[in-house]
Amino acid sequence: MLIRPINESDNEPLSVILREVLIEMQIPKKASAYDDPELDNMFLTYQLPRSKYFVVEEEGRILGGAGISPLKEGDEDICELQKMYFHKSLRGRGIGNKMIQICIDFAIESGFEKCYIETMPNMLKAQKLYLKKGFKYIDSPLGNTGHNACPVWLIKNIR
Repeated sequence: MLIRPINESDNEPLSVILREVLIEMQIPKKASAYDDPELDNMFLTYQLPRSKYFVVEEEGRILGGAGISPLKEGDEDICELQKMYFHKSLRGRGIGNKMIQICIDFAIESGFEKCYIETMPNMLKAQKLYLKKGFKYIDSPLGNTGHNACPVWLIKNIR
């Protein structure tokens, strides 16, 4: 298994796998990552300053990923852990834990103070992992992610 920064050639296979996972997880297709225009050109999206997306590749096949980017219309000291989804074949193997750590390490190197994430109520295993990694629930969303269908918000102090 290989974890590496996204390449331009990853755009299509990544958008396919991420949408497959979103459907499997019963994420609404509107106001979520599913209809986010960034999903079709993740390489370009994560070329912005203080942004980076990591993919998980196994046997030459992209099976998921996670990224960090400044929180849109938010405090400049807050980043967002974004689009962390994995094919079912990767789940339960510690990949989520490892990817969060890689993303948090990048966020710290990039000068962020806090990391924010939005998720869905039915994604209980993901929430359990976020809590284990030090995220705490908050009562309202931060910034303007455009993912209004995600009603669960968490934040972590990373400094």
